[in-house]
Amino acid sequence: MSTRLPRAMSPMAEDLREKIISDPDMILDDLDVMRALIAANERTSGDNIVDLRGIAMERLEDRLDRLEDTHRGVIAAAYENLAGTNQIHRAVLRLLEPADFKSFLTALSGDVANTLRVDAVRLLLETKVEDADPAVKKLGNVLITAEPGFIDTYVTFGRNIPVRPVTLRQVSPEADLIYGTSAGYIHCEALMKLDLGAGRLPGLLIFGSEDPHMFRPAQGTDLLNFFSGVFERMMRRWLG
Repeated sequence: MSTRLPRAMSPMAEDLREKIISDPDMILDDLDVMRALIAANERTSGDNIVDLRGIAMERLEDRLDRLEDTHRGVIAAAYENLAGTNQIHRAVLRLLEPADFKSFLTALSGDVANTLRVDAVRLLLETKVEDADPAVKKLGNVLITAEPGFIDTYVTFGRNIPVRPVTLRQVSPEADLIYGTSAGYIHCEALMKLDLGAGRLPGLLIFGSEDPHMFRPAQGTDLLNFFSGVFERMMRRWLG
């Protein structure tokens, strides 16, 4: 193969030509350069020529772009999941520290809420109450008691549907019963039903957030399932 240069080629062009010949991957790996070369080739071919190779390359480039977008999305989701896992682990470790139930509730509404970045935490326990008592009674900033059956009604909006272990949603119309004066600021919530052991009525751990997008029905609930599983075991210990 002849490697003689065109007469009009400048020294700069000659140097560039030598670099391309010695390392052609430098051109092949640069999508912008390849697009420019293909476009120049199409212009020389005329309007009546269908360049199937160019069409195929455009489709491959589109697929590559979609693949890169998916790759970035997977990496972002992995980082987000790792960050969420670390948050849950730190919150669980903090719950293990208190030596009495009052300190346990204080940690729940303080350090645990801050670690999980939620704006309100409520622990609702069903209990048999006197007829003269209200359906829901607040016992401090965190603990709430309610009449039997209230939890299922609150979680399902009174509909005849199964109660899931974790429910993510916008706040219910009865939110003021749960959040009190803070109800107007809470826009979404995570509801975790608690099995407190044989012979005991159920409980409900509630996380409320001012951010309406923090808890959405389409989100995964694996981490919250883990947290509620740990929490209900702690509650069995305190109640026992």
